[in-house]
Amino acid sequence: MTSNPLRRRVLQGTAAAIGTIFLPLHAATPRFTIGTDDFLLDGKPLQIRCGEMHFARVPREYWQHRLKAIKAMGLNTVCAYLFWNYHEWREGRYDWSGQRDAAEFCRLAQQEGLWVILRPGPYACAEWEMGGLPWWLLKSPGDAFLRTRDPNYINPARRWLAEVGRVLGPQQVTHGGPILMVQVENEYGFFSDDKEYMRIMRQALLDAKFDVPLFQCNPTNAVSRTHIPELFSVANFGSDPATGFKALAAVQQGPKMCGEYYSGWFDTWGAPHRRGAATKAVEDIQAMLKMNGSFSLYMAHGGTTFGLWGGCDRPFRPDTSSYDYDAPISEAGWMGEKFDAYREGIKPFLAAGETLPVAPAQNPLLEIAPFALKESASVFANLPPKVIRDVSPRPLEEYDISRGIVAYRVTLPAGPAGVLEAAKVRDLAWVFMDGKQVGTMDTRYRRFSVDLPARSKPVTLEIMLYTIARVNFGVEIHDRKGLHGPVRFTPTGGTAQTVENWEIRAIDFDADGILPPLSWKPGRAKGAAFWRGSFNASRQADTFLDMSSWGQGIVWINGRCLGRYWSIGPTQTMYLPGPWIRDGANEVVVLDLTGPQTARISGLKKPILDQLRPERDLARPPSKIKPHLDGVTPVHEGEFAAGSATQDVRFSQPARGRQFCLESLDAHDGKQFAAIAEISLLNAKGETIDQSNWTIAYVSSEEASKEDGGALNAINGQVTDYWHSAWSGTGLKPKHPHRLIIDLGKDVEVAGLRYTPRQGKDDVTGRIKHFRAYVGDQLAR
Repeated sequence: MTSNPLRRRVLQGTAAAIGTIFLPLHAATPRFTIGTDDFLLDGKPLQIRCGEMHFARVPREYWQHRLKAIKAMGLNTVCAYLFWNYHEWREGRYDWSGQRDAAEFCRLAQQEGLWVILRPGPYACAEWEMGGLPWWLLKSPGDAFLRTRDPNYINPARRWLAEVGRVLGPQQVTHGGPILMVQVENEYGFFSDDKEYMRIMRQALLDAKFDVPLFQCNPTNAVSRTHIPELFSVANFGSDPATGFKALAAVQQGPKMCGEYYSGWFDTWGAPHRRGAATKAVEDIQAMLKMNGSFSLYMAHGGTTFGLWGGCDRPFRPDTSSYDYDAPISEAGWMGEKFDAYREGIKPFLAAGETLPVAPAQNPLLEIAPFALKESASVFANLPPKVIRDVSPRPLEEYDISRGIVAYRVTLPAGPAGVLEAAKVRDLAWVFMDGKQVGTMDTRYRRFSVDLPARSKPVTLEIMLYTIARVNFGVEIHDRKGLHGPVRFTPTGGTAQTVENWEIRAIDFDADGILPPLSWKPGRAKGAAFWRGSFNASRQADTFLDMSSWGQGIVWINGRCLGRYWSIGPTQTMYLPGPWIRDGANEVVVLDLTGPQTARISGLKKPILDQLRPERDLARPPSKIKPHLDGVTPVHEGEFAAGSATQDVRFSQPARGRQFCLESLDAHDGKQFAAIAEISLLNAKGETIDQSNWTIAYVSSEEASKEDGGALNAINGQVTDYWHSAWSGTGLKPKHPHRLIIDLGKDVEVAGLRYTPRQGKDDVTGRIKHFRAYVGDQLAR
């Protein structure tokens, strides 16, 4: 598409204001610049058709295959995240070798005729451990310093970006490479409104010798929150391109671009696999192209979060190892109906003379006959000899432990039954008394206590803790792991007593899931254990390890950490790429924390991505909590406007309490469903209240079978997913009123609420019309 040359003048030099529209300041390059209507390459308009692919989630041996697929789908650019912790797991030790060779990935992209948009962070999100931030940052004190101007964050972040510039600066288009643009931070407008922080991050990239245009991205409703004239802005959305582009036009004059268009969504353990048709996405992509807009698909190819790099949605919903994302190019690089739909949808918008290459052939598959793992090694019997002694347990980071399995031991005196409770447990823990399991602790439900029986003599109390992942979104990224003291024991009818003088031993899996030395024995070990077996292969081909008979843990293949598994689903298989299989014998080691039903594994030719087995989860005491709203006066009654726009509601008087309830009385479409994409609460200044300690106290119903409509979606900060009242099944469907009650973690003054309806077209169900809001201490009990 072309435009009037006078309207395509290049924006250079200092920021200029035209009325209320600000022109972005950026470094103009001889080859690539940002004009008033178009991106310009060698002076000619370039409509960016981009797709995201994370090289860390794809075997290096397959990078070229996936890049060829992206090109064949009709894209001309690939978007690449850098995950800071992937390259600097230990402070000051950078690794750009092998699977981490970002420069080689850029060279391969250029070889395949693709431009590159680089996203170096420092923060990424991306369902990656701690959003890409390195764990050692958490050795510094505080729960609100990350992604701020605090020197404990800014200084290491500057060093990281300088290192990125050293390695990837030569890959910029200004130096003959494929990198067109570099992103500053990531969706910062959702996290904060500190524009000076964005200026510091921008300057850090300039200091790192990046001389291509710099930009920032934000969700549609946050575009204006951190926009500064010095940075070009793009909008992130999964629907309604017109509104997204309108938000951009309100803050700058320039080409319109969607920085993340969501081709699918990620999966979390225990929730249904996300999938959907390509029809709506193709319509939106074509709409953007017709508007002379550019876009980047998130994701074009999701891949797999190998090793222990998976992230965790807020408040605590760990992400699956499979990052299939229901993307047009599947986890294993397959191209099917969705790929074809995108390709055909993009074809009419190709530039004059541009043709699409043939898609690469699918990689070969391998079926592996079931094989037994006949040796085992007990976790407790194979703990390292080093012992840490502490009066009260502290976060693991303070012991220089990054992640893994941690065993805590202490002696309890004889005494009556009672409750053992820790200040916090991150993430899962199994509690033993003289070797017998007496309960579990689970941070997903903020269950940090267990009942202990009476003791006629002193006993040894042991707690085995397993870290799953650090939260990658929101202020919750300050996710310090381990058993946090003080730990107290409260005898029945008595006074709480602090439990002190702990012994701590840890298996630190470090960056790449390093296996500790293990003493193998034939047969089945008692309790949590490592297992070992092998299979023979005559060729290298992709397969999917069937882990459905196992419990929860980690898999290694030939010493390489393949990733985490959890039989609760939805993923029951683990993608094993062919290049990682050896001719002949292949050793498989499995850590199982809860014990397998059968210690056997097979290799399948198709993945199992959508099989939930909630009965395999940790035992959870039945909830006796019920709503208690009779006689309670709502702090506000009102009506939400129709449509998908976020809406703020201010109460006539602030109210104080530990719980908040939103009661849906009816819906705009007249149907009996309720849905919420996101709910936030406001203080007297109209600012959002910290929700890092929020949990769901009660929900009248939630859809958990046909889609992930869980109540936690309403407080996870993601507007693309949502809580939805139950709608599947053959029985009677719940009717209005629908109630969602949130435990705020402490007594809070609430002056208003921010409601984001379910996103999508106007015919989606569940958009609330009339509602009541309550604040109190015991709305659910």
